[in-house]
Amino acid sequence: MTFCDAVYQPRVGQSARIRDALLVLGGSLLLIASAKIRIGGPIPFTMQPWAVILLGAALGSRRGALAVGAYLLQGLSGLPVFANPGAGPAYFMGPTAGYLLSFVPAAYVVGWLAERGWDRRFVTAVSALAIGNAIILFVGAMWLSAFVGAQLAVADGIVKFLVGDALKILLAATALPAAWKLVGNNHRTV
Repeated sequence: MTFCDAVYQPRVGQSARIRDALLVLGGSLLLIASAKIRIGGPIPFTMQPWAVILLGAALGSRRGALAVGAYLLQGLSGLPVFANPGAGPAYFMGPTAGYLLSFVPAAYVVGWLAERGWDRRFVTAVSALAIGNAIILFVGAMWLSAFVGAQLAVADGIVKFLVGDALKILLAATALPAAWKLVGNNHRTV
């Protein structure tokens, strides 16, 4: 191989890193779009949990968590990516911050389970997605309780979302095969 060949050939893994970066960026864009599908407030019903658990299952633990982290960094930097108006550091002190901060571990856990085969059958995929959703609800309600108390946090931060979140979990499990085709389903590391 000549020097010119070496300069113009992608390094081993370079195209994979570019692909990973594009998947992470695409995942953050999906989260932005899912945040804009909102009903009610101040803790709105959005499609964000659906996107978070689907990203974890489709992209795997590392890329799924990175996509969610990229989304949060976009909001932290001031971009209007969240469901409610506002952005920047102050947004992470409000009542919905616990839900937002739970997105990274939820995507990671769902991705970790998917990497171990939980995404291969509908029942286990639903279980993995439900675990990720439970992380979102639990951490979100814990944070919310500092603003409204534990009883109201459970009622308004968990119970009122259960039916809708069950539908989001089923929707994510149903969308998973299409997501695999889109991303190439090559996230398994185990």
